[in-house]
Amino acid sequence: MKKKILILAGGFSKEREISLITSKSVQKALNDSGKYITKIIDPKGDLIKKIRKFKPEVIFNALHGRYGEDGYIQSILENERIKYTHSGVLASSLAIDKDISKKIFIRNNILTPKYIKFKFKKKFNKNILLNYIKKKIGFPAVIKPLNEGSSVNVHICNASNIINKIEKLKIYKEIMIEKYIPGREIQAAILGKVKLGAIELKPKRKFYDYEAKYNPKAKTEHIIPVALSIENYNKIMNIALKAHNILGCKGVTRSDFRFYKNKFYLLELNTQPGMTSLSLVPEIAKYKNLNFIELIEWIINDASINR
Repeated sequence: MKKKILILAGGFSKEREISLITSKSVQKALNDSGKYITKIIDPKGDLIKKIRKFKPEVIFNALHGRYGEDGYIQSILENERIKYTHSGVLASSLAIDKDISKKIFIRNNILTPKYIKFKFKKKFNKNILLNYIKKKIGFPAVIKPLNEGSSVNVHICNASNIINKIEKLKIYKEIMIEKYIPGREIQAAILGKVKLGAIELKPKRKFYDYEAKYNPKAKTEHIIPVALSIENYNKIMNIALKAHNILGCKGVTRSDFRFYKNKFYLLELNTQPGMTSLSLVPEIAKYKNLNFIELIEWIINDASINR
């Protein structure tokens, strides 16, 4: 009997297109294996009715960003008592909230850049805000939404343009203003309780932004194995596993780091990394002799409820 796998894709976040690409990659791999019956469903309309009609054994959650990666969909799937992939309700909601997750990292002695949270009011004094950022964070500084992924609306700013950039993020009620850490961009993947591996990125753009992640024309250089000492390699993998565990994550996660002056700064942890042709977790897995279908099957076999 072929196993029925329902793939959730698309959704309502700004990462919709990436989610659709991920879902097609996953579906093709499963279909090519000949062992599965698959269907892709966009969680629009009556999602529960669609799920009950298909009657899947496992739901592969290929959604990214808000409503798919923040505990919302997970709570629906838990209520339906259907096995699903990746992290559960609480871990998903903690990880996507950059403020809460950073507080947890700090409490557990994981180094992360200094930051302040800024809440939009009808009017704010630009000079007071500028001086406050200068005093607390310094420049350059990074501004970002509290709960978006894929570097959506992330900007590296200096004193002359930060207020203008902040005003462009008024679509969000709150944003994060974070100290910019220069240095090397290294990402580490965890698979269950296994330290899968790390990869270094050298973007041609200013930083590893949305274009650098998903547009082949951006020509971001992927370096694997990463040129780190054994001690530092073990250190970054241990931090990634610790962050995965303290947030209560399941399945696969990818942690984003900056390596500067022999220190690793954890920027954030992603509970549903992409599975596109340019995605990092499949590339790390391949280097570790775990091909794409093996990776996808591991994620499916790890699926459960009560996550």
